[in-house]
Amino acid sequence: MDVGQWQTQLQLSPAIAVIRAPTVALGRGMALAAAAAGIRFIEITWTSDRPALLIEQLRSQLSHCWVGAGTLLSAKDIDSAIAAGAEFCFMPHTDPALITRVQQQGLPVIPGAATPTEIVTAWQTGATSVKVFPITALGGATYIRQLQGPLGHIPLIPTGGVTLENGPELLAAGAEAIALSTSLFPQALVARASWSAITQRANQLLAALPKTQKVSH
Repeated sequence: MDVGQWQTQLQLSPAIAVIRAPTVALGRGMALAAAAAGIRFIEITWTSDRPALLIEQLRSQLSHCWVGAGTLLSAKDIDSAIAAGAEFCFMPHTDPALITRVQQQGLPVIPGAATPTEIVTAWQTGATSVKVFPITALGGATYIRQLQGPLGHIPLIPTGGVTLENGPELLAAGAEAIALSTSLFPQALVARASWSAITQRANQLLAALPKTQKVSH
């Protein structure tokens, strides 16, 4: 995916499944279960088991989805993710050098930020969107809503404690998209490979999302 498609596609499908996989096989099952419900954005965290291999496999199996990488902390992580075929890159922090590194490859880059200063710094450095993390510690939908006044021109993607219940509220507050991990993939269901139950949770989430999103920035 190129940067020009990012906001357009997120408007159509504003939920990102964040996968922290203890094994490649479980990660593949998690991604397929989410995709079966209609989730089109799959993020593989770099804390997963062999994340580069998992991205390569999912790019082949889920050609209708966008598969990217997350929890990228270094230039080495970014280079490995891009070499594996990652279509977007999430980071938990704002590092101008890393933002530029991804940007030079023509891919969407979504650095993490908490404060207005960090959010603006990330945006001015070239972020495609800004990951607001950890959103529950920052105040949830109330925080996203308060940011809209001064920073409404910056597309925000809250993560860190996003659930099936508060996800729709975050979007209604002005978030561009939401990213979910443990709420979408409860550890007990993953351990039992209960993929149909995870697909059902994803269906429940998508059914609750607002039908219209903010216009592209």
